[in-house]
Amino acid sequence: MARWLLFILLGATGCAAASRAPAPTPPPPPVAPDALRAVSAFDDLSGDARAAALFTEMSRVLLHPRCANCHPSDDRPRQGMAQVVHDPPVWRGPDNHGVSGNHCDTCHQSANSPVARVPGAPNWHLAPLEMGWIGRSPAQVCAQVKDSDRNGGLDLEGLYDHLADDPLVAWGWAPGHDRTPAPGSQQALAALTRAWIDAGAHCPEETP
Repeated sequence: MARWLLFILLGATGCAAASRAPAPTPPPPPVAPDALRAVSAFDDLSGDARAAALFTEMSRVLLHPRCANCHPSDDRPRQGMAQVVHDPPVWRGPDNHGVSGNHCDTCHQSANSPVARVPGAPNWHLAPLEMGWIGRSPAQVCAQVKDSDRNGGLDLEGLYDHLADDPLVAWGWAPGHDRTPAPGSQQALAALTRAWIDAGAHCPEETP
């Protein structure tokens, strides 16, 4: 009798523990490859889970070749959706604007060149090496952009301003010459960034 009572108690304890287990995070709704999910798609989430999901959506822009090609993890910019090494050969240089005699703005002007088919935007340059994103995960990129020692001294509001207003960032959605733009729009990225900050700016967990 005592043995049966123990089994019943253990079973009841197991059921209670299972009932306290957190519900799995629902997957975000499907979205086209060239679109971004709206902030409202994450309204069922709160706290760190909401912030992590919002940044994961932001990373679809940050890790897209239109952005990541200028955020290499070495000294060579990349080109195209395949992210091949820049041809003709160029190097980062001491200030991320190229080497002496071969600066980025030698070829890349302040706007796209429709005849030469050379992309262009104001202040064309590579991101600092500390902000290299190629080969990084969303969790790693999140840690980078939050670190003022690596991101050029920006706080979260400065990061928001950069993503929302920088003309070089805006180029990612108007790359010219049939290049594939980044998903969504700069306004959509700005809205996600604001919501991420407001939710606590938590980073997604590293996936195995």
